[in-house]
Amino acid sequence: MNDLTTLLEVGGPLAALGGGTAYTRAKYPAVYWSAVGGPISTARLLSSYSSVMEACGLTVAPSRLRVLAVKATTRREVRPVPPRRGLIRPTSTGLRIRLRLAPGQEPADVAASAERLRHAWGVHAVYVNTVKPGVVELRLVGYDVLRRVRMPRKADSGFLKVPVALREDATPFVRDYRTVPHQLTLGATLSGKSMYLRHLIAGLASQPVALVGIDCKRGVELAPFAARLSALATAPDEAAELLPVLVKEMEDRYDLIKARQGITPGTPDEEITSDVWGLPENERPVPIVLFVDEVAELFLTATRKDEERRDEMVTQLIRLAQLGRAAGIYLEVCGQRFGAELGKGATMLRAQLTGRVCHRVNDEASAKMALGDIAPEAVDAACAIAPELPGLAVAGDTSGGWSRIRTPYLSLGNAAEICRESAHLVPDLAVLKCFRPDVPVHPAETPAPAVLPHPVTD
Repeated sequence: MNDLTTLLEVGGPLAALGGGTAYTRAKYPAVYWSAVGGPISTARLLSSYSSVMEACGLTVAPSRLRVLAVKATTRREVRPVPPRRGLIRPTSTGLRIRLRLAPGQEPADVAASAERLRHAWGVHAVYVNTVKPGVVELRLVGYDVLRRVRMPRKADSGFLKVPVALREDATPFVRDYRTVPHQLTLGATLSGKSMYLRHLIAGLASQPVALVGIDCKRGVELAPFAARLSALATAPDEAAELLPVLVKEMEDRYDLIKARQGITPGTPDEEITSDVWGLPENERPVPIVLFVDEVAELFLTATRKDEERRDEMVTQLIRLAQLGRAAGIYLEVCGQRFGAELGKGATMLRAQLTGRVCHRVNDEASAKMALGDIAPEAVDAACAIAPELPGLAVAGDTSGGWSRIRTPYLSLGNAAEICRESAHLVPDLAVLKCFRPDVPVHPAETPAPAVLPHPVTD
């Protein structure tokens, strides 16, 4: 009886501790990693580093000097030499460690063994980045950071840079318009495409940028941000009027650049430019970001007259994509699907959009259209996105690199409030004034009715 009582007294707290640990690991993985998972993985790494590297084939034969030194001082066996390990730096999501490769090794050798390292050290994933020739950094991620997205406090933000999502290696995915001027974003209904668009608009709202929208779904996606938009077209007819104005603005900016290139003898090199960013700040026109939501609506036609209008709009979009970067005009083209069957010019427009973000789509053809020219593995990853993971996407660019990302939740009300608070930053562009949307008065901004005095009577 005494033994049973003692067992219950000891086992009860242990069971509670184990249950609490399992609950914390499931509901609060970051807390579990900091308290339990991180120390355990660090101990595994330190105790098994040499043997794991040897098992993964990441060791090299020791130098003759090392062999002679070991034989002269000890009688132990001369083992192969693993890459030299740097300090282990813990993070809120995992561990970071730098390795100095041995002569004859390359980063691809370490990357090929990433899955083995993940199992050996008990972490969720291992990613390899090249720091400089001969040095790589291992980023060990302790848990699935895309299950519950928490953006890092310190993100690479700045002018025309928006940290919009989290990568699977726990680094922020930053939409940099200066580096990747135009992008194609695809996603089926409830895939998270609208959430991605909200983050972009909310991030750009506080910057000195002109935001222009084309939303042929009667403006239901972009109308809530009307307070911060310089122009908004909610139907193909309105888009057919807006796009020629943007093309004309682009041509005027090229004339401005050309006038600045009137190079005379003795002109300083810093005053010679081929884009708007080389102009003096007081002469530089404000950048314009054009959001096209549901681009397929611009391609669809019902009559012969619609076909002529479609051809004109697609031609103007292609011109903006080809020439807009130097004029400070950037495109964000979004849609539920995108394929060559949309009509003439679809493939040509796609070719000008360097960045690609593909959420869950309903057909493999759309995933191939977005990511097929990047990597076949990216197409497979996009097609494997589950419906219960909204916001999850595959992001890449035409350089061939790609990764999985997920956008954190941002309510429509919060995004609209950010735009209302930034309404004073709408730049004064005369050519877009006639396209400026009507901003509905917010209930909190509605003035209270005046109280009329009542005469005093008996």
